[in-house]
Amino acid sequence: MLSKLVRGVAVASMFSLLGGCNLVVIDPSGDIASQQSDLIIVSTILMLLIIVPVMALTVFFAWKYRQSNKDAEYDPEWHHSTKLEVIIWSAPLVIIIALGAITWVTTHTLDPYRPLDRIDAERPLPKGHKPMVVEVVSLDWKWLFVYPEQGIATVNELAAPIDTPIQFKITSSGIMNSFFIPALAGQIYSMAGMETKLHAVINEEGIYDGFSGNYSGEGFSHMRFKFHGLSQEGFDNWVNDVKADENFLGRSQYLELEKPSIDEPVHHFSAVDPELYTAILNMCVDQSKMCMNEMMSIDAKGGGGLAGIHNVMSLTYDVPQMRGSQPLPESKSYVASLCTTPEGGLSGEIANLPLFDNGKAASAMSVAPKGISSAF
Repeated sequence: MLSKLVRGVAVASMFSLLGGCNLVVIDPSGDIASQQSDLIIVSTILMLLIIVPVMALTVFFAWKYRQSNKDAEYDPEWHHSTKLEVIIWSAPLVIIIALGAITWVTTHTLDPYRPLDRIDAERPLPKGHKPMVVEVVSLDWKWLFVYPEQGIATVNELAAPIDTPIQFKITSSGIMNSFFIPALAGQIYSMAGMETKLHAVINEEGIYDGFSGNYSGEGFSHMRFKFHGLSQEGFDNWVNDVKADENFLGRSQYLELEKPSIDEPVHHFSAVDPELYTAILNMCVDQSKMCMNEMMSIDAKGGGGLAGIHNVMSLTYDVPQMRGSQPLPESKSYVASLCTTPEGGLSGEIANLPLFDNGKAASAMSVAPKGISSAF
């Protein structure tokens, strides 16, 4: 009797705890998140069509063929039933086909890179409609949001007007993180030197939680922010409030901001360098560093070989031995552009030059390929 009472109290306690859960993933406020919620519910129901009967039949057979039931049919020679085999295999097959079809369709319609074609299930978007752009940067351990069209930026606070499509451009200053607002859409990863995208829309006014869904170190649990879904008038007022702070976010201010900090308060910047996000994405906010897009352009044309060693030697995201720890040739040269030359050219002349003054092998950096010449 006592054990039954204890079990009853435990079950009641469990349900009371579950009553405090936030089911925002199942009941979100954005159209993309709502479609994702429908997908979760439909997939769960389809799987329960197998799980529930199997669990019920497990209990039924255990009870019917218990040792004390002398009336149960006993047939030790039974080994096959065509009808039973058809039922056992056809039901899961139909469910797998249904799940596969649903997954195929939603994989394309809910692609985060795909621009929205509707505000909600009843309101399609007019052709040619341009979304509001928000540039997102994950820092240690905070979030930076840049609004290029409004010319403002914020830290750990995000806002958008309801029923307005948003295009998020997402990158990271360093370690990988995950940008996640459950009420808006699914999580999207942020990675240094790369840009991911998310298209979404919020349909109801409110204040929603946003956070990082990927562990990124000591301050990870404090990488939280509030997302404000506002009316158009409310959003315009919010933008005006941000602009009233009269703080500028340029390269030097960003380099201070990106230093690791925990539980960072909300910051507003009334003006922002229009090239800042591009510099963050290309890992060259520090102007002594070559931008990744510039380096890739040189590499695409054949590379700069030894002539361009100073372009890349001091980059902080290169391997440690390339960070200026080795002595360099006294004369410095930088590759500004590349052009084709007759066979040989400068590459033949620099092929025999040592990479380092201490005579170490030059295997770490390639010389300019044949047919490519450096311009200075």
